[in-house]
Amino acid sequence: MAEHESSLPPARYEPEDVAFSYLLFGLVGTLAAVLLSLLLVIWMYPSITLDKRLTGPLPLYPQPRLQSDPTADMRQFQQSELMRLNSSGWVDRARGIAHIPIDDAMQRVAQQGIPDWPATKESPP
Repeated sequence: MAEHESSLPPARYEPEDVAFSYLLFGLVGTLAAVLLSLLLVIWMYPSITLDKRLTGPLPLYPQPRLQSDPTADMRQFQQSELMRLNSSGWVDRARGIAHIPIDDAMQRVAQQGIPDWPATKESPP
């Protein structure tokens, strides 16, 4: 076995992994490819760099619509709900159904109760 090991050449190592010129060539090539791709995209889509602002109202799209101003939409919704809760008016005039302010409705329920509501059982003392 000793004879077999002596026939191997001495161990060597590589003094340099990659030459600097190859790294530089790779960097320049990559930058050139990126620049060429950018120029190709600009040539294919010339209007991509234009910033278009919508003037006037937003176009109406089918439901569900995205909110352009959620805060204002919520404020408007709350105002309409409060107006409905604190006003009176007809829901269906033909059938004689109306709505009254919520405070009045709560007072009436407290005084008269709810018709057809099951009676509570009195707990023994």
